[in-house]
Amino acid sequence: MGDSVEQVYRYPRASRVSRDGGGSDLLLSTSGGRTARGQLAHPVFFDGFLTRPEQAAAALLLVAKVARTRFYTPPGMVAAQIWAADPVVTSNGDRLRFESFSACCGVYARYDVLPGGLDGRLLDSGTTNVDVNPPLREALARIDDGDPLHLRVGEDVTVTTLGGQVTERRVPLPDRWIKGFAEVQLASAATRPRFEVPVAQARRLVASLPVASGRQPLWFVPAGRGLRTTSRASAEGVPVSATERLRVLEPLLRFATALRGHAAPYDPTGSTGVWELVFPDGRLVLALSPDSSRGFSGEGGVLRALADEQAAADADLVSVLLAFEPRIDLARLGRESDLDADRVIAALTHLGATGRVGYDVAEAAYFHRELPVDRGRLDGMHPRLRDARDLVAAGAVHLEGDGAVVSSGGTDHVVRRTAEGERCTCPWYSRHREGRGPCKHLLAVSLARAATDPAASGFRPPGAVAGEWTTWPSSSAP
Repeated sequence: MGDSVEQVYRYPRASRVSRDGGGSDLLLSTSGGRTARGQLAHPVFFDGFLTRPEQAAAALLLVAKVARTRFYTPPGMVAAQIWAADPVVTSNGDRLRFESFSACCGVYARYDVLPGGLDGRLLDSGTTNVDVNPPLREALARIDDGDPLHLRVGEDVTVTTLGGQVTERRVPLPDRWIKGFAEVQLASAATRPRFEVPVAQARRLVASLPVASGRQPLWFVPAGRGLRTTSRASAEGVPVSATERLRVLEPLLRFATALRGHAAPYDPTGSTGVWELVFPDGRLVLALSPDSSRGFSGEGGVLRALADEQAAADADLVSVLLAFEPRIDLARLGRESDLDADRVIAALTHLGATGRVGYDVAEAAYFHRELPVDRGRLDGMHPRLRDARDLVAAGAVHLEGDGAVVSSGGTDHVVRRTAEGERCTCPWYSRHREGRGPCKHLLAVSLARAATDPAASGFRPPGAVAGEWTTWPSSSAP
């Protein structure tokens, strides 16, 4: 677990479900997090009722289960120890979002309780962790729609701490979770809707999935009112490797009305697939990494955004305009920051690298969150970018017209600009191209060019079309 550090969760007390004659009371204890009022030790986000108790309880259990599951075990690992970080909850003013990653970081799950699913007061906006302990999971499994379910996310800690009740747990919060949030928002923003099928078809699809499958992707493509799978790459389908990962949706299918698939533009080698289960007053979003053996944290897609000094400066400006919106208004940000569409989205992508922005495929929109982590950890999380900065500082980058030569490790690597983009002669690029993000030499060249011409950034955010705000509709539903 070399990529983990110890994150301390301090809760006023353990989360719990209690019952009385009038129904059930669910308390989700919160740890420290950032809110609209600043950093708080124990934020209080919501106090009221869940209008669909059984659906919400089952979805919360699924998000917690993903955090405790390793879907891929490296060869030679006899027993994979599961380190499960607590789910992250964000209050966006009119809804609650619960998010987690699997232990292998190849599966991302998010449950959104939409406005119709909440009957009560959203007391604050912000992001924190919530305690989901074994007794709570057992109690959630017994929730049904027969009784009202009262939910409190956070509580008045002044009263609680007077009694000396503090629950503190030390768990490793992997860097790969933080990197995963960055990569998921980038990959999700590049997707477009591919299909929607009725829930009956979704049940048949999930029931037919194998318990274990190979790493080569299959494409799920529309066939009449349902779906079929094929090993032939398809521009109309959603690619999935290790298709058994989709089986985690099974417990929630009884609540769903439809299943939607989203995928990035056609890539014959596969790409991130995003699946959306549609519920009354809610949804469950599941994103699957292109390669189950690598996970989202190994994608490296955000490196160009992080290397873009202009995007970093714009991110500082845009960040002060965010207010935990459930749907970030890009046009408003453009007007108030005086930035064009590409620069606004590049800034949001940069903020996403620190977990401060997510992307919702259901509404084709970014949303604001603030991960409760020490941002000082981010400096050491991207060794390729660190090495690229070192190469520039050492004078190892020699720009030559549209190309460059980078001296690294006693070898001169040639970077050339082609119609398909920049290419490098290094072994990394030969193996991966940009399937796992740029190599350090490409990054170094981008940094060196930007130092002489700030407008020469090589980063273009996915889907951004300069000046065309109407390319971001209010809903991406088929």
